[in-house]
Amino acid sequence: MVSPGMLIVQLSTGFQISQALFVVVDTGVATCLEQEGPTTVGDLAERTGTRPDRLARLLRALVPVGVLTLDEAGRFGVTEAGALLSETHPASQARLVRMWMQINYLPFSELGHSVRTDTPGGERYLGAPFWEWLHRDPDRAQLFSQAMADITRGLRAGMFEGYRLPPGRVVADLGGADGSLLVELLTRDRGDRSRRGILFDLPTTTPAATPVLTAAGLVDRVEVVGGDFFVAVPAADVYVLAHVLHDWSDEESHRILTTIARAARSGARLLVIEALLPSDATDSGLAGIFDLTMLGLLPGQERTEQHYRDLLDGAGFTVERVVGTSTPYSIVEAVL
Repeated sequence: MVSPGMLIVQLSTGFQISQALFVVVDTGVATCLEQEGPTTVGDLAERTGTRPDRLARLLRALVPVGVLTLDEAGRFGVTEAGALLSETHPASQARLVRMWMQINYLPFSELGHSVRTDTPGGERYLGAPFWEWLHRDPDRAQLFSQAMADITRGLRAGMFEGYRLPPGRVVADLGGADGSLLVELLTRDRGDRSRRGILFDLPTTTPAATPVLTAAGLVDRVEVVGGDFFVAVPAADVYVLAHVLHDWSDEESHRILTTIARAARSGARLLVIEALLPSDATDSGLAGIFDLTMLGLLPGQERTEQHYRDLLDGAGFTVERVVGTSTPYSIVEAVL
């Protein structure tokens, strides 16, 4: 059992581990280990342009946290989790690690401002609202979009097992990033190939969808539309808001929902996919971690089921059911 003092040491030095993860991604060390297996520090240093003595110190720190292994011959390898830091792993989380360090890390140093004022500390650090700052740089916006796709793809594994989309010919994924979630929904729905999709996101984000839709063979079934869901959205029978409303305040979320209500016909369905906070004081799990991210960077928040019911009701939607999944996410189904 870890002593209270040791626990505080471990928690307060967590930023060092997150930086170490970034370095093994950024130098290519994790990719080498995942592709080639256990390797000596000398070989790794030569292949990655690093100093062997210093690299060894960094890698040793990642052994006890379950990312790397060290065998009796002095060779480092990757664990099942560490393999996800490789750029070439099918379920790679490398872009997520890059995003956390290159986009979120320094703005989060103003977390104290978030709890003392009504504005996110990240906004104070960046000098502008997070989304405005992010989309000033297309490369930065693309990294963020790719990282979000990676984390949701990893965390949502199995989320749609046994799940059927509500009826409706056109499914619009609003804020759909690279389209990977829409692809999964449409390809799982093999019984109805007449369904068509709309991938809707900011014009700076939508180009990331082309390779994803092409690889899935869905270019002819999915229309990619650039726009702003605060202004107008396309007409559809089923709307999907996955990991979107948690980015925004109640007031801004209401604007998004009313924009959808203006475009949709009565009877249209809406799927809100989010990590729900518990309604009592029980462990909030990953939703609590997400909520801390929102607190530090954005005006949004994670919410309870009742909170989402109230938001949706205020925009003319009635919740029909909440589908729990084997993942941190739930699917809130509502009808206009």
